[in-house]
Amino acid sequence: MGRTMTDALAPGARVTVQGWVHRRRTLAGVTFVVLRDRTGLAQVVVKDPATIREVAGYGEETVVSVTGTVLANPVAPGGVEVVDPRFETLTDPAETPPVQLWRPTPQAGLPTLLDHAPVALRHPRLAASWRLAAASMHGFRSALSAAGFTEVQTPKLVEMSTESGANVFTVDYFGRPAYLAQSPQLYKQVLVGVFERVFEVGPVFRAEQHDTLRHVAEYVSLDAEVGFVRDHRDVIAVLREALAGMVAAVRERAASAVGLLDVRLPVVPEEIPVVHFRDALRIAGAPPDEPDLAPEHERALSAWALAELGSELLAVEGYPMRKRPFYTHPQTVPEPDPQWSNSFDVLFRGLELTTGGQRLHRYADYRAALAASGQDEAAYAGYLEAFRHGMPPHGGFAIGLERWVARLTGASNIREVTLFPRDLHRLSP
Repeated sequence: MGRTMTDALAPGARVTVQGWVHRRRTLAGVTFVVLRDRTGLAQVVVKDPATIREVAGYGEETVVSVTGTVLANPVAPGGVEVVDPRFETLTDPAETPPVQLWRPTPQAGLPTLLDHAPVALRHPRLAASWRLAAASMHGFRSALSAAGFTEVQTPKLVEMSTESGANVFTVDYFGRPAYLAQSPQLYKQVLVGVFERVFEVGPVFRAEQHDTLRHVAEYVSLDAEVGFVRDHRDVIAVLREALAGMVAAVRERAASAVGLLDVRLPVVPEEIPVVHFRDALRIAGAPPDEPDLAPEHERALSAWALAELGSELLAVEGYPMRKRPFYTHPQTVPEPDPQWSNSFDVLFRGLELTTGGQRLHRYADYRAALAASGQDEAAYAGYLEAFRHGMPPHGGFAIGLERWVARLTGASNIREVTLFPRDLHRLSP
């Protein structure tokens, strides 16, 4: 008999279910075993005295196979239960787990959950967070693939830092220094010259020297770069399609996780509203000479966008050129002004979710930008070669996957939705 998943149990069927002993409750003359598989929970009713004695030796998390008959029971998980069961253990009896996985919500603190992540992640609520992430990645890939993008994978060991040398991890590469990639930025730009439209889903590494609720040293970045744009607003339009695809995929592929975590999915507007950085400072009550948005400004702007525009997404464009990387294109819209940039951040529920913009695409402009920033052209030889041989106007963006999921779930700490977080203090498990 083939395996039946717990979410597919139908009254009257003879089935075999396999999974973990999630919970065992013994009453007078009957034992209830709750079995867990990847799709949910199923209640198994044990009345045979010999079988009761048998399952008494199963610790929680013992992996078993159970064959029995499905009966309707509206108070059981899923509205059904398995009766007249025959058990087979698929592993030795499990030791008592360090976290009580059967409780509706994890009772342990975050450090304990992270220390014991290989087992703690089995808790349905913790696993559900990553189901949202998995569905989001699927939606990102599907939306951009449908728009003619090619998925790429770029090196994570690089010879130079992408944006600055202040927060890179140095590694020994056969006796010479190399770095873990902070971003696929330079590679995805180069690949616009090959495929026109590219995206990547992969890890990036930032040697964050501060311990915050919103930063980790390794995270999953959803990157895209698109050629033949007029300006950064074309990039925002592509970002909008990616976000809409992510929300749709979460709704379709992770409905059980959405329900379990009581997630309120955002409505992605037909156009993400845009405000200029100068206006954003005024709205947020920040001094007009601020070079960037502080976390409290992001929260204030998100609240304003929801109240005034009815949107949980807000793009802030025109950040000062002095705060953006050398490859950023100066502002051309709403009017040309070299002190501002054709770049943007997108805020979502009080937090920066995405950074993006239009890039320089002319070789002469790169030479001037590198000279102005005091950087050596020779260090960027491989990168600049693409621009010497013709590159279209282009731009792109990057979404932090874990930050996106944290905003969906309302998690106060990004580590709550990261499988195995890496930060100043944690390198295991």
